[in-house]
Amino acid sequence: MIVLQLRDERATAALAARVAAEARRGDVIALKGDLGIGKTSFARAFIRSRSGRDEEVPSPTFTLVQVYEPPGIPVWHFDLYRLRHPEEVWELGIEEAWAEAVTLIEWPERLGPLLPARRLEIALLPGAAPQARRAALDPGPDWAPRLAALASEPPK
Repeated sequence: MIVLQLRDERATAALAARVAAEARRGDVIALKGDLGIGKTSFARAFIRSRSGRDEEVPSPTFTLVQVYEPPGIPVWHFDLYRLRHPEEVWELGIEEAWAEAVTLIEWPERLGPLLPARRLEIALLPGAAPQARRAALDPGPDWAPRLAALASEPPK
């Protein structure tokens, strides 16, 4: 487990860019946290970092999924807050995302047992100040070597 102190949204965006730089085809990134904690902000910064431009990145709260085609590997961004049953995710094409893209999933707990065991889990939690956050990263064996440097860096 890697726990980072993020002083503001810029620090969250910097973390998202670092994770984006390490993401590979087939990676699943599960974003956990309460409403308004910054999951969509993280996803937006991740997608913008992958695309290399300041493109519009709407929250998929109502569409449930948005697909982006940056150079290289596609990014599928799921917001499963409105999912009623885990099995509904098959209709959204999540199998294709898991095979062909980098998959960002907000509210991953809605998938229950369907959530892949091989994933990077990032929990965003309140920090010491109103705009601050703590990020708890559970990298698992696939991500641990890719994120090892984060554990030794001073907070930004």
